[in-house]
Amino acid sequence: MSLQHYTYNGTFEFESGAKVQGLQIGYNTYGTLNSNRDNVVWVCHALTANSDVFDWWKGFFGPEDHFNPDEHFIVCANIIGSPYGSFNPLNINPVTGQPYYLAFPEFTIRDMVKAHQLLAGHLGIDTIGILLGGSLGGQQALEWSIIDPDRIKNLILIATNANHSPWGIAFNESQRLAITADRTFYAGTPDSGSKGLKAARSIALLSYRNYKTYGITQQEDGDTTTDNFKAATYQNYQGQKLVNRFNAYSYWYLSKAMDSHNVGRGRHGVDKALSLVKARTLVIGIHSDLLFPIEEQQYLFRHIPKAAFAEVESFYGHDGFLIETEALTKIVTSFITTDVKGKIIELQKIA
Repeated sequence: MSLQHYTYNGTFEFESGAKVQGLQIGYNTYGTLNSNRDNVVWVCHALTANSDVFDWWKGFFGPEDHFNPDEHFIVCANIIGSPYGSFNPLNINPVTGQPYYLAFPEFTIRDMVKAHQLLAGHLGIDTIGILLGGSLGGQQALEWSIIDPDRIKNLILIATNANHSPWGIAFNESQRLAITADRTFYAGTPDSGSKGLKAARSIALLSYRNYKTYGITQQEDGDTTTDNFKAATYQNYQGQKLVNRFNAYSYWYLSKAMDSHNVGRGRHGVDKALSLVKARTLVIGIHSDLLFPIEEQQYLFRHIPKAAFAEVESFYGHDGFLIETEALTKIVTSFITTDVKGKIIELQKIA
């Protein structure tokens, strides 16, 4: 289904205290809500994705996949700050009549969840059968399961954590340094900071993959190359690819929102916050993940009351959560059909 929009008519207050009127949320739905209203699968997307989950999670979501519109009512909402249909820095600031750019209100993962709670109310969804997400999407899903525990029945957290680590924050700050090193970032045009964004994406890729990934996919064919290496070309290509579809301001604010993630804030610590999750929970980690190391998912497994854990062996690193859809399908199928408390779901490792 094509992109839809919901506009909240009230005043939306951010965790920071900033307030806006007419908050807009872009979203996609697939399938039909059944008569029992219990077939909802809600997907929380990652940093630069959009609400068309059938486009970016093929093999896991689609007409012939595990999550399909014949069985499920699938919802994916675009997050605050993203340029794919929701309230973001390129929207017009009613005070100035110009785009917000760097005057955009800072927001957190909890603000994203608050907006999506409003959308769920608009769609008449009282119960979410399965809530899932990977990376920043998993951070949202976890927050939602703590904020609104009775609404979420099953929770699937993939390659994510309870609070963003100093390692992850350092990667994000390095990307923001690259963006601000591009002096055009402060010029206030839709394409300002493009060169910085390209460099930032190049930095991010190093955390999404790993040494082995590059060694296999970007290895030179012979021993004669002295310039224009495959790895260098790949970094430039991927950086420009993001520039062509995103903007530096959204990326800047979204990276800060990811840094804000800490379920323990205002809840007497992380362990106490995780104990509030009521949903049957499946935690999946990618063994080779550099950005969200497997220990972070193991921590979630140990501290969420009704949790199961599974590990996927993949040479793709963090991006494995988007690529290893066959493994994810097997794990999720096992999770849905078995008792999960304290269970480690076995999976034949994929090389």
